[in-house]
Amino acid sequence: MTAVSVLRTKPIKDVIAQGDADGADGGPGLKRRLGAIDLTGFGIGIVIGTGIFTLTGIEAKNHAGPGVVISFAIAGVVALLAALCYAELASSVPTAGSAYTYAYATMGEIVAWIIGWDLLLEFALGAAVVARGWSGYLGDLLGLPTTWFGEEGSIVNIGAIAIVLILGVVAIIGVRESARVTNLLVLVKVAICVFIMVAGLFFVKAANLSPFIPATEPASGGEDGIRQPVTQAIFGMEPSVFGFAGVLTAAAVVFFAYTGFEAVANMGEETKKPKRDLPLGLLGTLLISTVLYIGVSLVVVGMVPYAEIDEGAPIASAFKSAGAGWAAILVSIAAVAGLTSVILVDLVAMGRIGFAIARDGLIPPSIAKVHPRWGTPYRISAIMTVAVALLAGFLPLSALADLVSIGALCAFVLVSLAVPILRRKRPDLERSFRVPFSPVLPIISALACLYLMLNLSVETWIRFLVWMVLGAVIYFGYGHRRNRLARREHGEPVPTQRTPA
Repeated sequence: MTAVSVLRTKPIKDVIAQGDADGADGGPGLKRRLGAIDLTGFGIGIVIGTGIFTLTGIEAKNHAGPGVVISFAIAGVVALLAALCYAELASSVPTAGSAYTYAYATMGEIVAWIIGWDLLLEFALGAAVVARGWSGYLGDLLGLPTTWFGEEGSIVNIGAIAIVLILGVVAIIGVRESARVTNLLVLVKVAICVFIMVAGLFFVKAANLSPFIPATEPASGGEDGIRQPVTQAIFGMEPSVFGFAGVLTAAAVVFFAYTGFEAVANMGEETKKPKRDLPLGLLGTLLISTVLYIGVSLVVVGMVPYAEIDEGAPIASAFKSAGAGWAAILVSIAAVAGLTSVILVDLVAMGRIGFAIARDGLIPPSIAKVHPRWGTPYRISAIMTVAVALLAGFLPLSALADLVSIGALCAFVLVSLAVPILRRKRPDLERSFRVPFSPVLPIISALACLYLMLNLSVETWIRFLVWMVLGAVIYFGYGHRRNRLARREHGEPVPTQRTPA
């Protein structure tokens, strides 16, 4: 094994040829059926969900107070910077796998594997966490037993397992069908979000917004040791909450709310006009989502004193406390619809990431087969669906939600760096969208994402590193020797690929 072999890059012409023609082992490829509206629907479908319906209350109460509005704005700006970088790469190299494939073409195989492994963690864990939240909201709405539809006293969460399996079938049957379901759910929850902002304004009290950023306080026992942010641990600072440091900590956590928009970039091989529609889908998703997040979070902290916010269902409980129980029911319905679309897009995205990794041979190519009629990577999608259903059914994952944020931020750092690297390596590549002020803006994006990562807890970093070590074992035990580029270097036969006309 040499440093050169782990840093070998995948030729851009191979990426484009794969995207235009073949699936695994020269079989059928993915079918181009999506437009800009479908992509924006997918993006909003995965972004608008847990962040609005749960994280708003948790972070306002525990870290930022009303300043959680600033936290959402900071996270939104950082996500938008990363989205600009994704838009350039996605329009230049429209492919399944998004950040994984971009890294393979620019920074080398080992970096690509790390980011692919990281993305699988992000989407799988994110889908499982949201599935449990979906189950809890449905149980609360319909009065179902918490033993099967909640966290308290639950051994197996039947509701979470059921929704994952049902949506897994939708994801496997076809991307067009998934888009239709997602777009319908998105219309429902965007309408409800607008309703929350308009109706909630009538119950906002100025006293609840003052002080907007509460004074810094010493952290309780649960916020010290390995649970304190890395920045505080590095500089030996006394563990604290609130103040502007609390706003930044909340920004790192609520970044979870923006994660998943990169799922749009994963649909590059299924988009009719990727060079035009991928940038529109990515940037449209972030702009709409950021406006909704800021508006809804401002209304929530204005309706209820931040110290009294219900962490489980902050928006619904805010309307109940204001005497608008009927509005709370609408919010619960929107939460069920919103979280349903998040799970569905997570499952679709995981299938495409796994498909791209398997097609390159870093995991067995046989699991990346595309169904001849449905046009989806049905084997890897089925495997991922079952894995997520087991996670959602048996593990209380709320404590691990930060892992989704750190996984996404790690991906965004590498994608941001890939933009100037690819410009230097392939200045001739057609770019229908270009990040302005490159390389300055991509570098700022990478540094901003890294800074938010450092505001996550030491505990989260330890868990993330354990996952990365497990990935390294799989890579060096299988993928490094068996992938497509390695076999080509050793003169072994590899499946043929048609070159696009």
